[in-house]
Amino acid sequence: MVAQTELSDDQIDRVFHALATATRRDILRRTLEREQSVSALAADYDMSFAAVQKHVAVLEAAELVVKRAEGRERLVRADPDMIARARALLGRYEDLWRSRVDRLDALLAEPEH
Repeated sequence: MVAQTELSDDQIDRVFHALATATRRDILRRTLEREQSVSALAADYDMSFAAVQKHVAVLEAAELVVKRAEGRERLVRADPDMIARARALLGRYEDLWRSRVDRLDALLAEPEH
């Protein structure tokens, strides 16, 4: 099986949308450290359980977290593969801009004729 590395435009939109909110970034950070129940996640935020569930659903739609059932609990863990794919995308953007800045520096360093 070949792992997909390129993100589709829809996936990119979902990832950036998911990361646009501090609460979702915090949930992602916490679930990178260890798998947690939605209830445990919700206990640390000044919002309803349903609101935290919605944040988790946005992260899940972006494939940044995976949710699974264990009895009555829903456990959430970060998906390091998708995080790596998003990081690779940002790395390509960084490479593009660095090359543009390097070309600009070279043009500015040329002596005038």
